[in-house]
Amino acid sequence: MSPRASKVKQKSRSVNPPVTFETVREFARALDKAEESTSYGTAAFKVGGNLFVRLHQDGESLVVRTSFEEREELMAADSDTYYITDHYLNYQWVLVRMSRVHPDALRDLLRGAWRSAATEKPRKRRSSSR
Repeated sequence: MSPRASKVKQKSRSVNPPVTFETVREFARALDKAEESTSYGTAAFKVGGNLFVRLHQDGESLVVRTSFEEREELMAADSDTYYITDHYLNYQWVLVRMSRVHPDALRDLLRGAWRSAATEKPRKRRSSSR
């Protein structure tokens, strides 16, 4: 089990301050060169033009960059918090329920997502909001 998935299991949702997109914004802005943007019409953060987190269109979940391996570990550790839909089966993203995720676990997850996006070749900026 990855270190982050292990932390997730240890930080089960009990009584914690609720996570909102404002929480995500606070965590993301602390990351070097993270820029607020949009993706598929929702609030998002990118680094070097590469998306690492966005608000899901349901308004209650986040779409977070991850690896297939870590995604499986997260979902196995806490399937009420971490999940995917059929759309994401072939993509290295995980959906995260903001109402359930522990703020510390989210901070760790966003750091990993940022690191993955930051090491990817920078993308050219598009004029559309994708």
